Amino acid sequence: MAVSVLIPTPLRGLTADQDTVETQEGTIAELIQSLESEYPGIGNRLSSEDGVLRRFINIYVNGEDIRFLQGADTPVKNGDEVSIVPAIAGGKDC
Repeated sequence: MAVSVLIPTPLRGLTADQDTVETQEGTIAELIQSLESEYPGIGNRLSSEDGVLRRFINIYVNGEDIRFLQGADTPVKNGDEVSIVPAIAGGKDC
């Protein structure tokens, strides 16, 4: 069993339109590196060159926001589900 990563629609072009991909256990930082190795370009969308997670990307492990866990050092293990959720902004006040 592996770690399941749910890919949001805007990033699916980098994963050959797959909505879920699998990776190995480790930390969120290692997961992003693994995704970048398999799907070039996705790592740059999730974190900066120095490895800091982009503020407009929300990542959840089993429904828990990693900002309230250990951030990029949050461990993920086989059987976990990781959700990548880009922030939505914009609109007009009525």
